[in-house]
Amino acid sequence: MPRRQRYISPVKPPSRQHRREPLWAEAGDDELLAKRFGDLRLGMEGTWLAEMVRQLYDEMRQRGLTFKPHTWLSSEWFSPDGVPGIAIPFYLGHRRLMALERKQMFDVEGGTRESCLRILRHEAGHCIDTAYRLHFRKDWREVFGPYSQKYPEFYQPKPYSHSFVQHLDMWYAQAHPAEDFAETFAVWLGSSRWRARYRGWPALAKLEYVDQLMAEIAQEPPRVRNVRKVEPLSQLKQTLAEHYKKKRMHYGTEWPDFYDENLRRIFSDEPRYAARSTAAKFLNAIRPELRRLVSEWTGEYQYTIDQVLVDMIHRCRELKLRLAMSAREARLQTMVMVAVQTTNYLNEGRHRVAL
Repeated sequence: MPRRQRYISPVKPPSRQHRREPLWAEAGDDELLAKRFGDLRLGMEGTWLAEMVRQLYDEMRQRGLTFKPHTWLSSEWFSPDGVPGIAIPFYLGHRRLMALERKQMFDVEGGTRESCLRILRHEAGHCIDTAYRLHFRKDWREVFGPYSQKYPEFYQPKPYSHSFVQHLDMWYAQAHPAEDFAETFAVWLGSSRWRARYRGWPALAKLEYVDQLMAEIAQEPPRVRNVRKVEPLSQLKQTLAEHYKKKRMHYGTEWPDFYDENLRRIFSDEPRYAARSTAAKFLNAIRPELRRLVSEWTGEYQYTIDQVLVDMIHRCRELKLRLAMSAREARLQTMVMVAVQTTNYLNEGRHRVAL
């Protein structure tokens, strides 16, 4: 499942339903991070998430599908093997938790109605596959490839390929045949204009296949009816601090160090620039804007980009670099440099698959 949606201001919970605020809603970050998932006592009833799930069901019904995946809150987005249901991350259950997620990871994956629904459609594709055992079909494997293919830790996206639909960020359909199907299903479910959008693309054949397959199974009962909730929030003993430590390690970088000459094209340690701002101070000031813009350009996680910027800032301090040009020009050149390095990273096949 996907690990990236750009953050936009979170939606507000429906105002028509009053919900008693939990005691931790006013807690500081340290106090909140010390809590275990099970201590949150969080549910979806009466929240905007319940509305999003109902909208997903409406879309599936309008497409003639009688199957409805069950949903629950957990630590992350996922659809378990053998269970046709959707786990939704805990932080979407309360705006205080969304704020904490943003502070910890710089993004809130699924934090808007639009992005949440996009991920729900994708996960519903996995659920349909599981419920009807579609990946066991010969025709499914002929279209999408072997489901048994080893799931990679990293994958090499091809940004200009027309053999895959484009739904979630980072060309996620290219990660694995299972993701290819889920993304194709999501496009089919969410748009009535997919034929026009993908006209002339090899990916259109996949959409046509999904269209025919869904018509075939629309009124059939699912073959797998497992309604188990895997790793529900109430049963998780991990603290939020432990969760975020693991998550940051996963989305950290394994990139090679920036070459000093790249930095010296923008900054300098020559005595004539001694009165100018230090490169470290300059980069730290533009760091939030820089990671957001480069993330939008490349589709890479803000957290990953931020780790590169931290390394750059440390190296600038070590080299005692200062601005060697106007702040405006330095800002532009730094953005280009980081974007190029990010693109190279993706093209080298180092894009990390979601947890």
